[in-house]
Amino acid sequence: MATKIIYFTVNGRPEQAEFPIDCPAQDVKDLFRAAAEAGPHDILKLYNTKGNIINISPQLAPNSPQSFYKLEVVAADCNSELLGSELAVALGFDLSSMEKRLQSLEKKILAEAAETPAIVYEMKRQVESFREKLESVEHLSWLGLFKDMSEGTHKPSPFYHKRTLHKTREECEHVREKFLQMSSLEVSEKVRQYLKTPTFDNWQWEDAEIMVLLQVMYTDLEFISTFNIELDVLQQFLYEVYRRYNNIPFHNFKHCFCVTQMMYGLIWLTDLKSKIDSIDLLIMLTSAVCHDLDHTGYNNAYQVRWTLSQFCFCSVIKCFSEKRNYVSFQINARTELALRYNDISPLENHHCAVAFEILEKNESNIFRNLSTEHYKRIREGIIKCILATDMTRHTDILNKFKTILPVFDFSHKDHRDVLMMIIIKVSDISNEARPMDVAEPWLDCLLQEFFNQSDMEKLEGLPVTPFMDRDKVNKPSSQTGFIRFVLFPLFIELANLFPCLEQHIIDPVQKALDYYTEMEKALEREKQNRATSEKVVKASTSKEPEAHPEPSGTTKPVNL
Repeated sequence: MATKIIYFTVNGRPEQAEFPIDCPAQDVKDLFRAAAEAGPHDILKLYNTKGNIINISPQLAPNSPQSFYKLEVVAADCNSELLGSELAVALGFDLSSMEKRLQSLEKKILAEAAETPAIVYEMKRQVESFREKLESVEHLSWLGLFKDMSEGTHKPSPFYHKRTLHKTREECEHVREKFLQMSSLEVSEKVRQYLKTPTFDNWQWEDAEIMVLLQVMYTDLEFISTFNIELDVLQQFLYEVYRRYNNIPFHNFKHCFCVTQMMYGLIWLTDLKSKIDSIDLLIMLTSAVCHDLDHTGYNNAYQVRWTLSQFCFCSVIKCFSEKRNYVSFQINARTELALRYNDISPLENHHCAVAFEILEKNESNIFRNLSTEHYKRIREGIIKCILATDMTRHTDILNKFKTILPVFDFSHKDHRDVLMMIIIKVSDISNEARPMDVAEPWLDCLLQEFFNQSDMEKLEGLPVTPFMDRDKVNKPSSQTGFIRFVLFPLFIELANLFPCLEQHIIDPVQKALDYYTEMEKALEREKQNRATSEKVVKASTSKEPEAHPEPSGTTKPVNL
């Protein structure tokens, strides 16, 4: 059976793992957990030679002893029992001296008997058998890894529409149980600092771990102590938020996390903690967490029932954004949400409503210990921030920010309100500010969601949204205009207020534009080459066959 060998280090100690290439994923994870001597709920991450996190799975790329991977326990239970060598030291054992003594005894036996006695091999076999039993019995073993990391590629399943739109109870309870088991882990300082950067790679973290990281954000910004938020209430709030994000390719729980993580990073990079009140920071972070709750991933006409007689065929406003103005469809279709919210940001109003539905429950109301005045301010702020993500308001909000920028005053409430709206807008469409290997899969997910919708529009005989039509849009063409006309104007204005952001959000976006521009040119060249080839083929096949002279002495038949 073919095997794979992976070389890695744990706490500077070289290790190697060998497993069959068709080994179950869980067995591979068990192997690495055993090497790290990690507790059953600890979070492990494997880093490649470039320092990037890679998935612990049977698909790991083989490496050499000269290119070690690095295994780290990034979140551990500091109150757990001592494990492995730590336990031995605590009990007074000197493992090093014991190992040397055993080796000395084995050499002595070998020297006296000229060969290793069978009893030694039997003892080794029994020890190995006992170790395997320990590893296979979960309630006895500190080696067991029950962590169920997702299989396959980073991107959500291309068959997402075959799953239920809303998460099942079993799915939610499974993640909730894992989150609660992990919630007391102490996340390493290295990960805490990484979490504050726009380069954070969301694809290597599963949902339960993401909830732990969201909890870290609320903790490290001192919201728990400042606003008297009970930990169990915060955990229930995060769980309810997770539960209300749907199984769709783009506007899902991972997108919620990415927007929140970028918001969190911007707060630290700009030192906003020293410039605005903690309550405004709480509004911003919570708005990011809740900004797309219960998004269905479809044109709003699909979200509620409508009839052909109600449908208004009117022009679609094209918008170069990841939101892509779903709202116009909601209004055009005269849906329940459009009627409920009087055609004013129906989707965003719905996201707000779901957020406060969660906060209405005492067990998940993270604001329940605040005064009525503070709660009113937070509610007003969250609504204002989430409604700002409606791209039909993009130009209005950006122009307002540009107007106040020359005289911006952090002590001025109206100025702060506009800034908060600008920052959540930047966070919401910030994927292109991330490294390309993080950003590009998100674009694939977005196009998958768009193409799925346009396919349904064609199937139902509805007007097809131009920027969602797979027959008219490709990856580079969808991004070059978006970056030039939406991202740059928005990001540059924020960087004008905070020059320190230029290297973090302007430079990466310029690289993304260059990347997609080159891709667009390459596709255009390929298209032209194909067209030329088709013309050549067509010309060669359309030529008349040459006339051949009749042989002498023959007579053409005459038609009578």
